[in-house]
Amino acid sequence: MLRVTLPDGSRREFSSSVSAYDVASEIGPGLAKAAVVAEVDGAMIDLHAPLPSDGAVNLRLITKRDPEALDVLRHSCAHVMAQAVMRLFDGVQLAFGPYTEAGFYYDMSLAKSSHGPLSEEDFSKIEAEMKKIVKENERFERIEMPRSEAIELCAEMGQEFKVEHLDTGLVDEQSVSFYRQGEFLDLCRGRHVPSTSHIGKGFKLLSLAGAYWKGDASNQQLQRLYATVFFDKKDLKAHLQRLEEAKRRDHRVLGKKHELFEIDEKVGSGLVLWKPKGAIIRQQLQNFISEHLVRQGYTQVFTPHIGKLDLYRTSGHFPYYEDSQFSPIVDREVMKRLADEGCGCGELSNMLREGDIDGYLLKPMNCPHHFRIYASERHSYRDLPIRLSEFGTVYRWEQSGELGGMTRVRGFTQDDAHLFMTEDQLAGEIAGCLELVKIVLGTLGMTDYRVRVGLRDPSSDKYVGRDEQWDRAEAACREAAESLGVEYTAEPGEAAFYGPKIDFVVRDVIGRDWQLGTVQVDYQNPERFDLEYIGPDNQPHRPVIIHRAPFGSLERFVGVLIEHFAAAFPLWLAPEQLRVLTVSEKSEEYGRLIEQQLKEEGFRVSGDFRGQKLGAKIREAQLELTPYMLVVGEKDAENATVTVRDRIDGDLGAMPVAEAIQKLKREIADKTVRQVAQDSQSDGSVG
Repeated sequence: MLRVTLPDGSRREFSSSVSAYDVASEIGPGLAKAAVVAEVDGAMIDLHAPLPSDGAVNLRLITKRDPEALDVLRHSCAHVMAQAVMRLFDGVQLAFGPYTEAGFYYDMSLAKSSHGPLSEEDFSKIEAEMKKIVKENERFERIEMPRSEAIELCAEMGQEFKVEHLDTGLVDEQSVSFYRQGEFLDLCRGRHVPSTSHIGKGFKLLSLAGAYWKGDASNQQLQRLYATVFFDKKDLKAHLQRLEEAKRRDHRVLGKKHELFEIDEKVGSGLVLWKPKGAIIRQQLQNFISEHLVRQGYTQVFTPHIGKLDLYRTSGHFPYYEDSQFSPIVDREVMKRLADEGCGCGELSNMLREGDIDGYLLKPMNCPHHFRIYASERHSYRDLPIRLSEFGTVYRWEQSGELGGMTRVRGFTQDDAHLFMTEDQLAGEIAGCLELVKIVLGTLGMTDYRVRVGLRDPSSDKYVGRDEQWDRAEAACREAAESLGVEYTAEPGEAAFYGPKIDFVVRDVIGRDWQLGTVQVDYQNPERFDLEYIGPDNQPHRPVIIHRAPFGSLERFVGVLIEHFAAAFPLWLAPEQLRVLTVSEKSEEYGRLIEQQLKEEGFRVSGDFRGQKLGAKIREAQLELTPYMLVVGEKDAENATVTVRDRIDGDLGAMPVAEAIQKLKREIADKTVRQVAQDSQSDGSVG
């Protein structure tokens, strides 16, 4: 006898073998139709998979309304897309096809196909074939077999990537699963919707990109076919509109158009060149947060861009995170001696990893440098907390395929700080750090955010330190997150290797999530670096460290801001705040006087004194996203006035120069964000 307990506490008993679908049907035909997949004792199963024949289980039927259902739908649609491609073109080699946060993709190769690589011109044919497969209403059938048989089957199908994966990538698994729909069979863990008809009409192919087999640039290059799907076509339409809006706001396009930054291949991929206008935005952000750092008692430090390998061996960054760092730099004389001795690259790498020879590293983090600054002096408990801050540039080796404008780079500057304190001071210092992040986000109009508390995963061995230290640190982070009064989630496995952390995940105006500010608690590095303070008992004690960065990376933060504001920045951040426009050449002299006066008052201002029509000048300033235009004519010269034109509200009329200056200064001092965004029909008048 099988006893099934449902989420509402009700129970049902079955004397014969049943599936989750059978249970749903007994409850009601509406539920059976709406159900997509099931959860049994916390594990996801296919709707038609048999339940245990006896005993007791907890069953949750997942319908289209549940968030988990969309992931299952997308994974299933990836199979349908791959099936359609294989129907249309010969010689298709399949790699992997997972779902993503916004849709799904399938990596594949058509190198052996007579068709050649896919192009966007093929999308309509593929979508048409997918519609046919959906109408065929083929059941997604799970098939399990020994790994040895699976290798033979994939070899018979000519799927070389699947053979390699089974042969080398699943060495500990003796049994594997496939899913079949119609003639299509694919190696897959599952789970899937009951049949292809459940996919409906809400799918769309989006783009093509390059990829490598298993993400390794030394492996064969593949094509990645991106797509998305929703249960409701209205949701698909809304998603496609968001994608169009995202394209319009793409910081890479807007950054080039408005001359904010450049990434030059001659300089290097992932290395940002801040142009004058972009540098103004960055400097204003640095000035803004520096005011609050002074208020909270921080002191600024500067550290080099490079450090000895032993420094990063002590911190644990090398060699444990070697793949995400630039290669070490070895002394020329040492390199020459080793070369003369016949030392190979592999042997050199092992010697560096084991510490047999030393070298230098472009710093991947600022932390170890700050620790050495703290260690350079003797400290009493009366000195604590000590708060060291730095706009420090660090370097990470990102794969070229993962680079993206300013949001994924190889060199970036953190608004970094490390706070050294007694354990009793921890809760108060976390609160101060969180206050700083809230000020940053609130000032910039980024009020839609959630908080994520990253905890250790008890089953993982990547974390260092004693359990009691972790318990105290995690408790402090939870309490601090609760005090914020906003939604927060505790997520095991998201902690740094040395301690728990609090991340701020910001949702921008078109619904995308960005992880920005972070606060991390660290009990481990004080041990690693032998950091001390003298306590009231006259004995040495270990401080606790907080790592915090409200902006995170300035490159990433500004990239997000460009898209958030669609490059139409509020007055205090705008590279050009004001533009003086003359009605005619007769008022040029007065216009130049106004321009000079505004510069002396500290505004970032330019003048347009060309002999063009005023309407054309206004239009140009509007398109260049200048927050305010000050129009001057002969009457303004006579009356010592300017006619103020607002990028958002239009003509505000004439006012005395002093009054206009005071109005604009108030807006800058208050760091007002008057408007974050308009829809895609806007001519650019946002900000």
